[in-house]
Amino acid sequence: MPISVAIMPTAYAIPFAPEATPAVAPRSLLSAWDAARDAASAALEGPPRAFRFAGDPSLDLLLEDRDACCWAEALDRRIGLDHVQGIAVLLRLLALLEVMGRAPWMRGLFDIGRDGTVLHPDLLRAAATQPLDGAARFDEDGLRHRLARPSLPLPRPPNAATGASPP
Repeated sequence: MPISVAIMPTAYAIPFAPEATPAVAPRSLLSAWDAARDAASAALEGPPRAFRFAGDPSLDLLLEDRDACCWAEALDRRIGLDHVQGIAVLLRLLALLEVMGRAPWMRGLFDIGRDGTVLHPDLLRAAATQPLDGAARFDEDGLRHRLARPSLPLPRPPNAATGASPP
């Protein structure tokens, strides 16, 4: 008869509420995406992880899903989860993956293929900076509203001959 051994999760005390998750650089989020993808390809396994957020002792996040544990392990190895920035990147990556799976309107903002993933720069910027909700997820309506606004074009230089700015 096989013996079942319970693995205790690695525990983290998060010094902020989910809504106060700091923004990260889009390049940090993209690097985290790449690390998670590489770890999944290598079938990296990670331990379960428990997160307790400040301000609400009843709010916990428990990662037990094999994929989420793999991604968390990859980020722990690459950037570390022992500091606020590492935790913020992980929470934002998990929130991005979660909303991509439930929001069909986002399909045009990313492409996941054999050769990797392409994330639209506006999606990446939004995921790096958009506030999370109380459950450490992205508010789908808020994200949709933000991504519906087109990026502002860069200002064009004045006409050299007249000095006038183009319309």
